[in-house]
Amino acid sequence: MMNKRQRISKLTVSVISISALLALSACSGEDTSIEKASTANESTDTTVAVDDTPVSESEVTESEIATPAPETELESVEAPVTSEESVAEVAAEPEVLAADAGAKLYESNCQVCHAAGLLDAPKYGDKAAWAARLTKGKDTLHMHSAKGFNKMPAQVTDKVSEAQVYAAVDYMIAAVS
Repeated sequence: MMNKRQRISKLTVSVISISALLALSACSGEDTSIEKASTANESTDTTVAVDDTPVSESEVTESEIATPAPETELESVEAPVTSEESVAEVAAEPEVLAADAGAKLYESNCQVCHAAGLLDAPKYGDKAAWAARLTKGKDTLHMHSAKGFNKMPAQVTDKVSEAQVYAAVDYMIAAVS
């Protein structure tokens, strides 16, 4: 006979196991509950989303049966510019940085690894260490520094913009050019 503590422990393990299984199945990306409709006009067949719950014949009425709507041509109408679209246009404009923005970010963030060569980071000013990386091109170095690559974590955060990271990379490249 199990005591109360053993039963609670066993119940806790069971709950954790079930939670882990549910989390894994939710992350699998498979959606088996409905059939997906075709997105292009590849055929004239109509695809209907099907719910897995059974329905008796008496529950379905004629008004619930879907009939295809007649095809009509619609006039194109331009939508008025909303404040969200204005914000998107402003966000698309390049960020203007101070001339020393790259040096400031290097001093505050990048120097931690690049001064000492931590995690195989090329040291600041070491032409030999930077030579192989420079052959990949400046755009690749920008992308790797912003999004992360190998041991280097992504540098773009909610406090550091992509333009600031690019400026810091340009600052380090200038030191070996």
